Amino acid sequence: MKRAKWVAGLSAAILFYLFPGVTFAQDSLFIIPKPLIQHARLGYFTFPKETQVFASNAFIGAADLLHEHPYIHFEKTKPLGGIKQMPKQGIILMMANPKDTLAQNAYRLLVEPGRIIITAHQPTAMLNGIATLLQIANTRKNGGRIPAVWIEDSPALGYRGLMLDVSRNFLPISFLKKYIDIMFLYKLNTFHWHLTDGAGWRLEIKKYPELTQKAAWRTNANWKYWWNNGRKYAEMGSPEASGGFYTADEAKDFVNYALKRGITVIPEIEMPAHSEEVLAAYPNLSCYGVPYKNAEFCIGNDETFTFLQNVLDEVMAIFPSKYIHIGGDEADKSAWKTCPKCQKVIRDLNLKDENGLQSYAVKRLEAYLTSKGRKLIGWDEILEGGLSPGATVMSWRGEAGGIEAANSGHDVIMTPGAYLYFDAYQTNPIGQPEAIGGYLPLQKVYAYHPIAAGINADMQKHILGVQANLWTEYMPTPNQVDYMAFPRVLALAEVAWTAEKNKNWNDFQLRLQKHYLLLQRFNVNYYPPSTALSILSKFDIDKKLANVTITSEQFEPTIHYTVDGSAPTTSSPLYHTAIPLPATATVKAAIFKNDVQSGKTADLVTDVHKAIGKKVIYNTPWSSSYPAQKELTLVNGQTGDLTYGDGQWQGFNDDFDVTIDMDTTEPLSQVKIRFMQLTGPGVYIPSQVTIAVSNDGKVFKTVQKIDNDVPYTDSSLRFKTFLFNLSGNTARYIRVTGINEKRGFIFTDEVVVY
Repeated sequence: MKRAKWVAGLSAAILFYLFPGVTFAQDSLFIIPKPLIQHARLGYFTFPKETQVFASNAFIGAADLLHEHPYIHFEKTKPLGGIKQMPKQGIILMMANPKDTLAQNAYRLLVEPGRIIITAHQPTAMLNGIATLLQIANTRKNGGRIPAVWIEDSPALGYRGLMLDVSRNFLPISFLKKYIDIMFLYKLNTFHWHLTDGAGWRLEIKKYPELTQKAAWRTNANWKYWWNNGRKYAEMGSPEASGGFYTADEAKDFVNYALKRGITVIPEIEMPAHSEEVLAAYPNLSCYGVPYKNAEFCIGNDETFTFLQNVLDEVMAIFPSKYIHIGGDEADKSAWKTCPKCQKVIRDLNLKDENGLQSYAVKRLEAYLTSKGRKLIGWDEILEGGLSPGATVMSWRGEAGGIEAANSGHDVIMTPGAYLYFDAYQTNPIGQPEAIGGYLPLQKVYAYHPIAAGINADMQKHILGVQANLWTEYMPTPNQVDYMAFPRVLALAEVAWTAEKNKNWNDFQLRLQKHYLLLQRFNVNYYPPSTALSILSKFDIDKKLANVTITSEQFEPTIHYTVDGSAPTTSSPLYHTAIPLPATATVKAAIFKNDVQSGKTADLVTDVHKAIGKKVIYNTPWSSSYPAQKELTLVNGQTGDLTYGDGQWQGFNDDFDVTIDMDTTEPLSQVKIRFMQLTGPGVYIPSQVTIAVSNDGKVFKTVQKIDNDVPYTDSSLRFKTFLFNLSGNTARYIRVTGINEKRGFIFTDEVVVY
């Protein structure tokens, strides 16, 4: 055994010196986000009972964070300045020589058998090096002994953010500090604190005590119940009051806690909209002048700006961040249209319309913040009506706002809902706690690329970074926030830090397996990977084949499958790659661990049917927001997944009405069509679906009508397949109609014809 270890060590040494640019680890490190350079070295560093810590003067404060390392024990950091020779033992936090080739925002971590040296030019980079060392310890079963390694690392993007909404559900400071601890370990450097919204004001403002005496409290703890039942506020101290707020001192302490870990806290104080709670306490600032009528401040009232500037003064006294976020999104401008004061401002300033009025308010607030040495940031709606050059945009309604802003010379943080809204479901919603809707699995987060196509090459510098957002309507507890945030936050960290060319999903999955231990050590109630399987079929029209893929959230699962509808067993074929099927088949698959089935059997009927590739006549147009594959969608042989945003579900705003042209008159036996329902975002199954046939495309005969039996009161994700018997009918044209009784969205993925 000793000889084998010696040979292995010798081999590692030879490989390292022959191939210095390649990692050959006798004991791998699984760091997230992936470092720019990581080379294994020989040997291990074992933490002693008492560790000596040395630091350059600029890094003595950062050295305090080493106390959070589970295996580093020391009393006091010794300044490096008074030491003549580099210590041979201990941990050394060293200022980089000005001539060092190390990038200004980079760190170098060198682990040797006798010592650990972290080198950097600046404190923020040093903190990232310390974070890596802490992460290594917490991802290893024995973090007291770590393999020698050389790491040089720097971020691809400067802004690496995470937003947390504490208005919908108040969260304690103790939880927020844990959140900061984990952000630090994964090198996220900005915490966007959504402190105010209609559901509650969460920050003490001494000049306006009613904000925390009344606007911070509502009549029911359950946000959904409160939202649907009057949306009233309560006085602090009353029995029904539910909510809370952070005192100025608590907020200052939290800001300092984050700053010590290299994390900037950006406060968001909503204006001019999402301010129902403020206007309930101070109705004189609304257009109607009474509570519970408006969510928008009256822009024509100078008292509004006096109030907002006074609030901002106290906010800036707590938060030293360069940016102050004002929200600026989703303003209902209807009250402004009828308000004499607002209309007077539009006339006096020769503004075009209410969009111009909003732009005036944003620019006025920006000028005030600029006068105080700060910068305004807001959601992409602040682009409406024009934007001041110094404002920064958060692009959330897709990437279009970010592209427009960047190409116009504005700094941008990309935070598109489809990729970075962590309030969406991360797996099949069936069986999951209620969420806002949508579907955002871990792999989709990881796939996001912040430098969007359409940004001019010379304007890409304006993409400062990325941010994920957690809106907490359906996250009433810290545990539920954990569940929705993790492990998606880890994918975000790599998107923000690691250059696109260095990202690899399979490699990320491999490293992720070691990080569940870290999350457990920090008592994070993360979402565990499901044993459910997803089976999808994509039809190759040229080869006349349905290619079936089977995917899992499990890491490298053993999957057995059948194509004859029988239950899979360990004797069934192993799934490795897409299964080509020339005809309709029922595919069933399951995961097996140690020859025992793990989780339920998944199944899919691959419909290789007559209508694939045929012409579809749209008697009502598809929604411009959800075109899917346009005219190919309903006859491409491909079914949709769990979300209407996957590019296979086609959306309709009106009644559903399409005609399939089969090219020739032929006998028909069956038609089936599937619809989705998710009532939260307004997606409904048609109340009735009808099939009619025709030989000339003009005169149609109704064959069958089927009523929907899925109740609209069911808020869970539901699917319904309408199956029509067409035996005895011969036709060229098949018309399918669905009644949009709820006047919401209708989504369908395929019209199957036999």
